[in-house]
Amino acid sequence: MKAAVLSFVLLGCTGCTFLAGCSRAASSPGPGDEAAGQGGAGGTTPGAGGHGGATAGAQTGAGGAPGGGADAGGSATTGSAGGTGGSATTGSAGGAGGSGPVDGVGTILKVTNLDADGPGSLREAIETRGPRTIVFEVGGIIDLNKTRLDITEPFVTIAGQTAPSPGVTLIRGGMKIRTHDVRIQHLRFRMGDAGAAPASGFEPDVTTDGASAYNIVIDHCSVAWGVDENLSVSGPRFDGPDGTSRRVTLSNNIIAEGLLESIHEKGSHSMGTLVHDHCTDVTVVGNLYANNNERNPWYKGFATGAIVNNVVYNPGKWAMRLGPVLKEWESSGVTPEPPRVSIVGNYMRHGANTLPGLPMIGTNSLGSAYLEDNIAVDALGAAAPIASPDIIVLTEKPAWPDGLVALPAASVLDAVLAHAGARPRDRDEVDLRIVEDVLSGDGMFVNSQDEVGGYPAAAPTSRPLDAPTEDIEGWLDRLADELE
Repeated sequence: MKAAVLSFVLLGCTGCTFLAGCSRAASSPGPGDEAAGQGGAGGTTPGAGGHGGATAGAQTGAGGAPGGGADAGGSATTGSAGGTGGSATTGSAGGAGGSGPVDGVGTILKVTNLDADGPGSLREAIETRGPRTIVFEVGGIIDLNKTRLDITEPFVTIAGQTAPSPGVTLIRGGMKIRTHDVRIQHLRFRMGDAGAAPASGFEPDVTTDGASAYNIVIDHCSVAWGVDENLSVSGPRFDGPDGTSRRVTLSNNIIAEGLLESIHEKGSHSMGTLVHDHCTDVTVVGNLYANNNERNPWYKGFATGAIVNNVVYNPGKWAMRLGPVLKEWESSGVTPEPPRVSIVGNYMRHGANTLPGLPMIGTNSLGSAYLEDNIAVDALGAAAPIASPDIIVLTEKPAWPDGLVALPAASVLDAVLAHAGARPRDRDEVDLRIVEDVLSGDGMFVNSQDEVGGYPAAAPTSRPLDAPTEDIEGWLDRLADELE
């Protein structure tokens, strides 16, 4: 299945269907840990540059040549085609959580209405047992009405690219993935506060969770207005790498506008992506993080993975964050280890809510990373720090998906803004506004969806869908190509 910014090839693992990696905290850090933020003293800084992707700052390398692994010429439109579902438009990548095919397509299940549940609904298809590919004969809004979609049956592809325009948008609810071999593409999640009272327990997000959550891909989705995180990888803290989410990829998504002063029980929030303690082989690649106060993303203790070719715009207290919360481990008798992450080819730009001097990469405790070819600038285009001085800089990549080829950081802003999100060629008003704000340097944190136009409305659409009997993957690729 193609991914517009980066594409993926299969790992050779017995029983794996398509590749993957990890999620949201079982318990969040205490107020003291969240409150500090990461100042910008020290660190490696890029040269000054403008706002545009090809000119915004210099590239920096640590433990490797600047720009290493980038395609020759640095073009956002000339990368090599790669592996299963390789994209010939923007480079190739492969590895844990890649968007390769499920072993056998299984049953084709058609979503024929926009109901929250019942016959013909997305929920019914998700809850069906056995290998299955879920396709859509309808487009429009699915109102979850403060409920959550739980994926507990493995071997499922949810192919949102099969929906007629305007595509499928889920509002007033989230999703939890608690099983393995799951691929979700081309859906929009607009969670919001749904008018709920503060600390009422309604804290929607999209997340993986638990020991059975592995081999998961969330690709080309648009996720906004989460009350907890927007899009995360999670599970138990103390059960080790086999007891929590692992082999997960978050690719080519728009992850934006986590609600700040909203209804979360702890008060101020606004979070992008949390990769929880012990989550391993988590690849975060080709995403747009916009207007999230923190966790763009945050990898916690023992976590491993790669953060590649993402755009982070207008972070607040933290952009990318590495490190466990030490006091969460005090009762365990275990000394937590720092996450080990490869951070390559990313672009960060400050915005209206960003702390002055904020580095792209900071740590609250213990953080280690391999750094190569990253660009960071402030709101005026001047150099910003790449990493805080507390980051342990590794000389070799601690984790890297097989076949992953990063775009040069100078190409990433243009590539991500063109290709990220649920339906890049058929964006809704929310995605259009977010991308335009990044381009213009506007936009700021959001406390409620009502501050930015409220929940989307779209007239339902429908049409008969004739799925082919052969080469389902090729058919899904072609439909995705039309959108990406």
